[in-house]
Amino acid sequence: KQWYQRRVRGPYPVSMVETAMKDAHVSVNPNKSAKQQALEVLKTLKESIPIERVKMTIRVSIGQGDAKKCRDQIKALFSSISSEDNDSQFEIVGTAEPGNYKPLAEMVGKHSRGKGMCEVIGVEKSSDMDVFKS
Repeated sequence: KQWYQRRVRGPYPVSMVETAMKDAHVSVNPNKSAKQQALEVLKTLKESIPIERVKMTIRVSIGQGDAKKCRDQIKALFSSISSEDNDSQFEIVGTAEPGNYKPLAEMVGKHSRGKGMCEVIGVEKSSDMDVFKS
């Protein structure tokens, strides 16, 4: 998981996250999945440092007929929309919280009867992020 600082929108160094975990008395549990622990740690760390998950850049393509039923619902799951195309197919590209990917994919699959597409094409980019890479 990649977490970044809200203020400067750059990733936190691993050492800083480890220190914050120690200060919050969080330890690794080998009986839980890494993803589950990461999400729990994120909730705990939000109380002490400004941290959040990196948003995903997602592309959704669905036929125009199918899109009429769910276009507004799809748009509601995006944080921001960078492009929208309504030619032969409804195609939308934008950023969304990682937790919204599964509902998007399920909605596209359900309304398009498996003919639509929902894909992650990257993570949100910021010019400040290069400053904090370790």
